[in-house]
Amino acid sequence: MARKKSKQLLLVDGYNIIGAWPELRALKDQERMDEARDLLISKLAEYQSFSGVKVIVVFDAYKVPGIGRKQKQYQIEIYFTKEKETADEKIEKLVYEHYEKNRQIYVATSDYTSQRVIFGQGALRKSARELLMDIESTGKEIEEKVKETQENTFKSGIPLSEEMAKIFEKWRRE
Repeated sequence: MARKKSKQLLLVDGYNIIGAWPELRALKDQERMDEARDLLISKLAEYQSFSGVKVIVVFDAYKVPGIGRKQKQYQIEIYFTKEKETADEKIEKLVYEHYEKNRQIYVATSDYTSQRVIFGQGALRKSARELLMDIESTGKEIEEKVKETQENTFKSGIPLSEEMAKIFEKWRRE
């Protein structure tokens, strides 16, 4: 019996992406890191919701004592690493924990040093730029779907001939 293919998984190195995306980097540079994190999470939530790819975000709390926590926001798992644990180390653990024979795991980071370990465990790297392009593309698809839905909503539920539609439109304008 063939196994159903598992859902794809995207592990995101949060601060690496914030430092790489212009809009998020600008918030970080203005010392508005909370806003940058929130914006990243909301964009990833929209991406997850539309694409069906499960998303986990890891924020590096290496220099912050005693963090090491997990939370869920918008159906996305968010990890803040423990003291003296890097995001790369946590991501490596998550790749190992979530590995399944028929699951494709992607790691979104532009940190080339973690590549070897990631590839060795069967995951693929997605650069910050590639992820941004995916998210922008998803955003455009969502806009098109919303527009299409709105257009369909405003159409009459009663099928009319073109001639009758013109008559009704004339009456409406008078």
